[in-house]
Amino acid sequence: MDKWPCRKILIAGILSSTCINAHPASEPEKSRGELLYSTHCIACHTTHVHWRDQRLATDWQSLAKQVRRWQSNTGLGWNEEDIAAVTTYLNALFYHFPPSPEEKAVSLKQEKER
Repeated sequence: MDKWPCRKILIAGILSSTCINAHPASEPEKSRGELLYSTHCIACHTTHVHWRDQRLATDWQSLAKQVRRWQSNTGLGWNEEDIAAVTTYLNALFYHFPPSPEEKAVSLKQEKER
């Protein structure tokens, strides 16, 4: 027989309170570019469009040009900041082009906002 029956109860209590107080990791905050893209673009653009062999985006500027073109074609009325934010998001997720001065400026602004 256990000499310390309270020890088991105490250990069980500590372990259960640790589990209860543990909080799941929160999701990272989504960027403006990700929110705009997921709200307005993802319905027509699957990831396949970004990986096709004949893609029109070959560098950061041409990617921004395509974002500008499609937001205009769909009548979204995005400003240059929105276009840069979506371009930055797509570049980080799919393309990995070297950063342009515009992308560096957007990244700096996003860092300051956090």
